[in-house]
Amino acid sequence: MGALDGIRIVEFVGIGPAPFAGMMLADMGAEVVRIDHPQSRKPVPDPITGRGRPTVAADLKDPADLAAVRSLIDGADALIEGFRPGVMERLGLGPQVMLERNPRLAFARMTGWGQDGPAAMRAGHDINYIAVTGALAAIGPAERPVPPLNLVGDYGGGALYLVAGVLAALLAASRTGRGQVVDVAMCDGALSLLSFFFEMASIGELKMQRESNMLDGGAPYYGVYRCADGLDVAIGAIEPQFRAALCAGLGLDPAEFGGPDVPERWPDQRAKIAAAIATRTRAEWSAVFDGSDACLTPVLTMDEAAAEPHLRARGAMIEAGGLLQPAPAPRFSVTPSSIRSDREGSVPLADMVARWRK
Repeated sequence: MGALDGIRIVEFVGIGPAPFAGMMLADMGAEVVRIDHPQSRKPVPDPITGRGRPTVAADLKDPADLAAVRSLIDGADALIEGFRPGVMERLGLGPQVMLERNPRLAFARMTGWGQDGPAAMRAGHDINYIAVTGALAAIGPAERPVPPLNLVGDYGGGALYLVAGVLAALLAASRTGRGQVVDVAMCDGALSLLSFFFEMASIGELKMQRESNMLDGGAPYYGVYRCADGLDVAIGAIEPQFRAALCAGLGLDPAEFGGPDVPERWPDQRAKIAAAIATRTRAEWSAVFDGSDACLTPVLTMDEAAAEPHLRARGAMIEAGGLLQPAPAPRFSVTPSSIRSDREGSVPLADMVARWRK
């Protein structure tokens, strides 16, 4: 039994953060059902992010299907939707209608810009949402910003805040009996993720130029270095004792890196580390620092990560449905998460409604 066993959630199929959040909630034990349009369904719908929950086809412009979907929502604890503002209202499924029918419902809305504001109706993607928050400008080499995949807006600032918002609303409903709307905007979430860096800026310890700070590649002891074989290692030796271990492993004079951390010395220190790293292969450096507190690790591709000893020992990658994929996270000691393959596949809408009425 997962931590959310007994919780029922209706998810309207979309792209990006909403299905990822649905996956996490299903992994945690919630009974999630996905609502998709009959014409948009794919032969293999989202085999990883769509895992652990059935899909029902519903034409929301058809009165009979619409009534059936409303019945499903009547029996749900939470709803997840990722449409532009106003779409659910035009369908007759907006929060005013559904909260009147189901007063305990957590009605979670996932968008890029939020439900209001001058940009609310504009199109956008992860890169746009993180661009206006300052996150994109802070990531990459000095010459230009680099998109960090879609991890910061879609998943970090979107899906994870959606999961947190749904869980918080469910807890509140269990105490008060009242549901509510959860307005999750990726731009809000991306800003929230920057809280530490706004704090550093407020006390004058953050420069706005990339590669000028400790965590953006500016510090020589926090960055990526190229090895003799053209592969890379990552170094995160922030604390003095970790830098001492790094120097010992690289054969560098600790005096070069001891004492106060002075940014003026960073270029020279970076050059010395780069020269040392370039003398051996990634595998050789991994062996040198195996078990060390120098915070040096190989930079692996996703293909290589599946064989990484620590991840393999923890079972962080598993095979499900014939696909190697990340295991559910986080981990629970009493109510472990799992991939519920018995809940997957296509289910007739009428059957799903009947099941939830029992």
